[in-house]
Amino acid sequence: MAAEVTSEPSQVGEVVVPEKQEYPPKDAKEVKFAEQPDDPKKDHEPKTGEELVEETKIDGEAGEASSSSTVIVRNGTFKEESYLLSELKDPEKKALIKLRSLLQDAILENTLFKDAKDNAQVAENAKSTQKQSEEGKNKGSATAKEGKEEEIHANETDGGTEAQKHGGKEKEDSVKKEGTQEEKPSNTVDKGKEIMKPDHEGNEKENPPLTIEDISLWGVPLLPSKGDEGTDVILLKFLRAREFEVNEAFDMLRNTLQWRKKFKIDSVLDEDFGSDLDSAAYISGVDREGRPVCYNLYGVFGDEDIYNRIFGTEERREKFLRWRSQQMEKGIQKLNFKPDGVSSLVQINDLRNTPGPAWKELRLATKQAVGLLQDNYPELVARNIFINVPFWYYAFNALSSPFLTQRTKSKFVFARPARVTETLLRYVAVEEIPKHYGGFKRDNNSEFSFEDEVHEVTVKASSTESIEIPAPEVGTTLLWDLTVLGWEVNYKEEFVPDDEGSYTLIVQKGRKMGWQEGSILNSFTNREPGKVVLTIDNGSFKKKRVLYRFKTRTSSASSAVLVAA
Repeated sequence: MAAEVTSEPSQVGEVVVPEKQEYPPKDAKEVKFAEQPDDPKKDHEPKTGEELVEETKIDGEAGEASSSSTVIVRNGTFKEESYLLSELKDPEKKALIKLRSLLQDAILENTLFKDAKDNAQVAENAKSTQKQSEEGKNKGSATAKEGKEEEIHANETDGGTEAQKHGGKEKEDSVKKEGTQEEKPSNTVDKGKEIMKPDHEGNEKENPPLTIEDISLWGVPLLPSKGDEGTDVILLKFLRAREFEVNEAFDMLRNTLQWRKKFKIDSVLDEDFGSDLDSAAYISGVDREGRPVCYNLYGVFGDEDIYNRIFGTEERREKFLRWRSQQMEKGIQKLNFKPDGVSSLVQINDLRNTPGPAWKELRLATKQAVGLLQDNYPELVARNIFINVPFWYYAFNALSSPFLTQRTKSKFVFARPARVTETLLRYVAVEEIPKHYGGFKRDNNSEFSFEDEVHEVTVKASSTESIEIPAPEVGTTLLWDLTVLGWEVNYKEEFVPDDEGSYTLIVQKGRKMGWQEGSILNSFTNREPGKVVLTIDNGSFKKKRVLYRFKTRTSSASSAVLVAA
């Protein structure tokens, strides 16, 4: 089954999309950002989000529009620096080895934490565990030896009374029982030396004592000699955040561990922050490289009552910061920290209806949140994409930029409301972008999957394109999913019978589609042979990109057969 694309009025023709195409095509080329060889300094500096957006815009408008339908190739647009040891540069390898050594010595010498009490606690717990283990072994050995001596003595005094024999047995049992009772406390620790973690309500909980083996970050043990492959991935994140300055990276790691211990971050996943904040963030799908995508909806705070409940007092703002840490920890749960695996997230921040700059409490809390994430979650956000950005936010971002590192700023991408879908498509496949952002992802949608090809049509300025989906058999159900990047076009859906004497049926009446429109999912079952025609009339002075997919369901008396487009 093939769809036909026709263009009017500049040309009348049709291009047939083959039923089967090799996927991805052999001649498909990965899109690369434009290089600037004239400025050698720029080649070594990370590009800002604004530069990335502008470069792609220029590339996209340089070529002549084509009316043919092409298959979208699902390839990544950006990749992170490698975490494979074999691909590191020599200075990077040396820095990693040095940081390993510093961390190993700090853990074994109990100097990792800046707080002397914490180091003493780790050391004492380690010694206590080792001592109790040795005492248990010695006690067991002594008990066995004493029991053996009693047995020998009983054999030597074979003429003894039954009471003596029985007494010897009782003594042996008593010794064994006593040894068992003395071994039991090896798993207990003095209450005053246990770590007490307060939950969100301030209630204290007892937790196991912290030992050298327990020193880990995001589930990855930090002691290098344990040989966990995730340890180097974690250390490289701190090194890259500090431009491979080993001492600075080590201090950053120590500060992060101290912060997590002080604020009980390891228990934050179990805390409930209420329904107001529950609706402000969610995780949905992955980007083109398999990274989890986290959506933050700042428009929730536009409600004055909700705003006051979240930011009204300093205590509430601290709760907000703790909630932001919880969202990061939820995303981190989906990472594997393997050298060739997924070890970072993509953040998409929707600023639609967000409170303006006059709402100083939100501005202050946001600034604190950005600093918190920058200092304690290094290299865990591959891209920080801001969509539906209002004009005033650019000025706000300029004021906060001096507090951010160049590496952090290089990961920011900004998109005005009319370019949300276009921007997200550079990083996330259309099948993974939610419907209200112009993508094809819907809750409980079982009709389409990643196996269904996505086609693209370019509509020239001041022209019309028609996508035709044939339905030659009566009783065929046609299903289609379509979006226009930035919309601002006239759109209609019709069923045109093959019989010229029959009437054309309106599936969806023609109307103007604004930039805020999401994607369209629709279906039609025919009663006579014909075709469904989707018409996009672009009256603007800019070309438009149309993405669509479709399939047909042919009904029979016994079963329904799906035919993929």
